[in-house]
Amino acid sequence: MFTRRALFGAALAGLVNAAPARKGILLRSSWQTVNIGDITHTPGVLRLLDRYLPEATFYLWPSAIDRGVEPMLRRAFPRLKIAQGGIGDNGEPDTPELKEAFAATSLFLHGSAAGVSAQGHMRAWHEKTQGPYGCFGVTVTLSSEAASTAMDPKLKALLDGAAFVFTRETRSLENLKASKVSARTIGFAPDGTFSFDLRDDAAGDAFAKTNGLEPGHFVAVVPRLRLTPYHLIRKTNYTEAEILRRTSINDRHKEEDHAKLREAIVAYVRKTGGKALLCPEMTYEIDILDPLLYDPLPADVKPNIVRRKRFWLPDEAASIYRHAAAVVSSECHSPIIAAAQGTPCMYVHQPEDGIKGQMWKDIGLGDWYFDVEQSTGAAIAEQLLAITGRPEEARQKVKTAVEFARNKQKAGMTVVRQTWLG
Repeated sequence: MFTRRALFGAALAGLVNAAPARKGILLRSSWQTVNIGDITHTPGVLRLLDRYLPEATFYLWPSAIDRGVEPMLRRAFPRLKIAQGGIGDNGEPDTPELKEAFAATSLFLHGSAAGVSAQGHMRAWHEKTQGPYGCFGVTVTLSSEAASTAMDPKLKALLDGAAFVFTRETRSLENLKASKVSARTIGFAPDGTFSFDLRDDAAGDAFAKTNGLEPGHFVAVVPRLRLTPYHLIRKTNYTEAEILRRTSINDRHKEEDHAKLREAIVAYVRKTGGKALLCPEMTYEIDILDPLLYDPLPADVKPNIVRRKRFWLPDEAASIYRHAAAVVSSECHSPIIAAAQGTPCMYVHQPEDGIKGQMWKDIGLGDWYFDVEQSTGAAIAEQLLAITGRPEEARQKVKTAVEFARNKQKAGMTVVRQTWLG
């Protein structure tokens, strides 16, 4: 026989079981696959969501997940739902899976990026659902630069209405304050790549073994042109004048920039007898490895050079970087991938690459940051030899920096969670 208390308990349990499950989170990310840095944003933020909101269902709304990126993501995050599609002229999602994602989510999260890349999508989701939205680990500029959009009235209005805006470096934070952006919460949460933890050890170890890359006895070096030649990568709307402008800037600086990287390579090889791996962060960089880094090297150094002539996914890159004595890069995200693996890393920053280099100083690695126009090859080489000459000290330094970055991300995720819970 049921008592009155038992009947009440059964009824309460029935109400709880009948209550609708809390809606999920829609992550807008995965901007392109020609750059392993843009690839890492997504799994980095997904790892944070998985860690700090484990009970939530995650939908990814990607721009591009080709080149093997989708299988990599599904292996790492088996619960992930992927909703590809766009917004039609009627303001509605134009695919069944994106319609499902809109209906099934109560928070829109703009992932790490060089800017607020998906303003229109954020606005469309909010207009459709009236739910809260926010940005996690983005760059925000007052004037258009690199891939970042200028702070115009539409962007300011969008950010004013955000539940939170976390920037990936403090220069962007200053820009938000200067623009009087009135989002509910504004803060600093470093690039999602600092929490990228995927590896492909089978592929990475095989490449290292084939090429004689012994753990702790090689450095990885990544080149970069001042302005990414997207017209050589995919169809663009660049005019002939714009292509000429970009090419002229690249031609003007490419030798002097890469001569400084070569000086560091030569110093390391001659001092230690170790090897240097020349490798890409973007697809086009495979074609500049030889003319800008390898070909001009002295004859005695070339036997110690390994060239990565095939593009890779970031999980394989991470597996190789984890064994490097250091990573020296003119791109921003290869050093972050290395740092996440505990490997010392140097960023040789070009002014055309925007303000994101500030994050290096923000997390305590300012000594490993070099403005390419203000630094000499000798200074870069000296720092590389100092890092590789004191490996335990250097690894402790990078460990401390990554812990700082992840603690900032954790604090940001606390706000994300509170917003999701309502």
